[in-house]
Amino acid sequence: MRASGILLGINSLPGELGIGKLGKEAFGFADFLKSAGQKYWQILPLSPTGYGDSPYQSFSTRAGNPYFIDLDSLCEEGLLKPEEYKNVSFGDNERYINYGMLYEAIFPVLRKAYSRFSPDGEYEKFLEKNRDWVSDYALFAALKDSHGGKPWYEWEDGLRMAEPAATERAEKELSRDVGFYIFLQYEFYKQWFKLKKYVNGLGIEIIGDMPIYCAYDSVECWKTPELFEFDGSKRPRFVAGCPPDPYAEEGQLWGNPLYNWKDMEMNGYKWWIDRIAFATDIYDVLRIDHFRAFAGYYAIPGSDKNAVNGHWREGPRMKLFNSTNYWLGPKKIIAEDLGFITEDVVKLLKDTGYPGMKVLQFAFDPACDSVYLPCNLEDVHSVIYTSTHDSDTAKGWAEKLGGAELRFALDYCGVKSREELPDALLRLAWSSVSETAITQMQDLLGLGNESRINVPATVGLNWRWRITKEDLDPAVAEKLRNLTETYNRAGWTRYKPSDAERGYTL
Repeated sequence: MRASGILLGINSLPGELGIGKLGKEAFGFADFLKSAGQKYWQILPLSPTGYGDSPYQSFSTRAGNPYFIDLDSLCEEGLLKPEEYKNVSFGDNERYINYGMLYEAIFPVLRKAYSRFSPDGEYEKFLEKNRDWVSDYALFAALKDSHGGKPWYEWEDGLRMAEPAATERAEKELSRDVGFYIFLQYEFYKQWFKLKKYVNGLGIEIIGDMPIYCAYDSVECWKTPELFEFDGSKRPRFVAGCPPDPYAEEGQLWGNPLYNWKDMEMNGYKWWIDRIAFATDIYDVLRIDHFRAFAGYYAIPGSDKNAVNGHWREGPRMKLFNSTNYWLGPKKIIAEDLGFITEDVVKLLKDTGYPGMKVLQFAFDPACDSVYLPCNLEDVHSVIYTSTHDSDTAKGWAEKLGGAELRFALDYCGVKSREELPDALLRLAWSSVSETAITQMQDLLGLGNESRINVPATVGLNWRWRITKEDLDPAVAEKLRNLTETYNRAGWTRYKPSDAERGYTL
């Protein structure tokens, strides 16, 4: 079935508390999606942000971001008083998140809420359901606090190596802080599933995002080092990244530890089965980032300062997905198959049956042979995007175009000026053969790169942009609804001609 949706992270929702929350603004955006005739709400990872405020460098693969906990909901539960957070400054600009101010302001408020919290039956059910990860994460977070935020690999040896005697002692000494971080996860997921139930009740599905790699400074690397290619001191032997290319002469050094795929295979890929099971429980559809690494991944020596000396290795391929399919059954998964794509990636995508991604900004090579160009699209079972969180917005892209590429884009889209290209890109996506079309909210609003979410390989100005309440204009929803109905992505049509209009003779 043809359908469409909008990409907007929870962090980018509007509101007066410094960052998007799981409260009334999130419910309001779901209503906006419904009025616009959309089937999908695609979000960014929900996990706590680590280095560079990136949700792709998180302290945990399962924990929810405490920043997203709605304070009004805590107030309704009797855990906060309005004056304890209404008069607190969580940011200085409604358009951009100030993570420094947010970090300093939010945790004292959340600790006040915790001081009034009394565990109940629902809390005990949450602990039972999540016992395999939540206590380890809470201890990890409490230990980071007690070490001034230092990464685990800079802690004293006993704790750095997660020796049982050291961790058990820390658990007792930091029991109040451990309880606080468990409370945050309980409140986060209670609010998340309330929102998800509402969204699903509108006939909308949530597309979640799963980073393929774990951050080095994560509870997974600290507590389960056997999952990774570590030496005896838990230092990465090899890390992830991308090889050199014309845009990055030294390649990209991401620094994420690589998985110990041999041991994972010996264990039947249990960790991955559990991870995908968890993710497909909290989302309706799962987008897996950097999918190509399951076919083949780039390994860089852990001590190197750039990606020049890396080499390619074979990934787990269908062995992993045969295991997940066996234990979990078929799941709705989107494969992020962008970047350096080789035949083994193409084969893996075909073998899994997952839809891949088509990004229109990559389409306009004047040679007219791009696989992303709508007239060249062969795979109906795909998801087409006007832009992604890692790219320019549609307007930002159009403003950078020049020469033959600009002329070709104008001719192909049938417009006269670069100012018309963003809307033309939206129409191309919606009219394409791809089953699903997704636009970023910025593209729907016609905003430039001042609203760009992330510039890869940079730190400091990413993950900050937010919409305002005024952006959720009914006229904007109507514009997208009309496009969605016109190109048969709404499940219904506004065009219902009579028999006479069809030219039939009765």
